[in-house]
Amino acid sequence: MTKDNYPMTPAVRFLREKAQSFVPHIFEYEEKGGTRHTALELGVDEHVVIKTIVMVTDAGRGLIVLMHGDYEVSTKELARVLGVKKVEPAEERKALNWTGYQFGGTSPFGIKMNLPVYAESSIFQERKIFINGGKRGFILEIEPSQLKSTISITEVEVKIKK
Repeated sequence: MTKDNYPMTPAVRFLREKAQSFVPHIFEYEEKGGTRHTALELGVDEHVVIKTIVMVTDAGRGLIVLMHGDYEVSTKELARVLGVKKVEPAEERKALNWTGYQFGGTSPFGIKMNLPVYAESSIFQERKIFINGGKRGFILEIEPSQLKSTISITEVEVKIKK
């Protein structure tokens, strides 16, 4: 794939600025298809497709959680880890304002506001992961270590099986 074949999103610009390599993948986006559809389109295990979830605390503070596609975030456990009463997914409008990305195309790279990023610790045991490139139907294949080398991440253990 040449540089002209994929979108020049804030995520791509961010990774290029940090001299990070990635393999771009474009696929047919399906509304509400989620990581299962993405995995099928790319021919990979859903476990290595990483969701970027924008969440909000009871105090109205935004944050991002990176989670395996075949797991959900235990909001109860995450709230305990963060020392807050409640954490829930952010409303679409709020998430767009904070990140600059629409639902289904949210990347942890190149976001508008400096939000804390939490990642399920087992993500870093994978050889390669597939994470959104900042547009629906656009995924970046990277090494998990690139997450830590480009953005500040706090590892957590908050996964629960879907």
